[in-house]
Amino acid sequence: MKPSTQDRTEGKLHEVKGKIKEEVGKATNDPDLEVSGDAEKKAGKVQKWIGRAEKAVGE
Repeated sequence: MKPSTQDRTEGKLHEVKGKIKEEVGKATNDPDLEVSGDAEKKAGKVQKWIGRAEKAVGE
């Protein structure tokens, strides 16, 4: 798998995992889990963006 594709795939995975953690944190009233999920979601977005940039540059 090309690095750009891998970054985009892993980024999306982290976004989804982060969203799930964030929602579980809200449902269970666990602010630490909610913040952790939000951070993972944002990191996934950055990683996905990096994959797009690598693809645009041509790796």
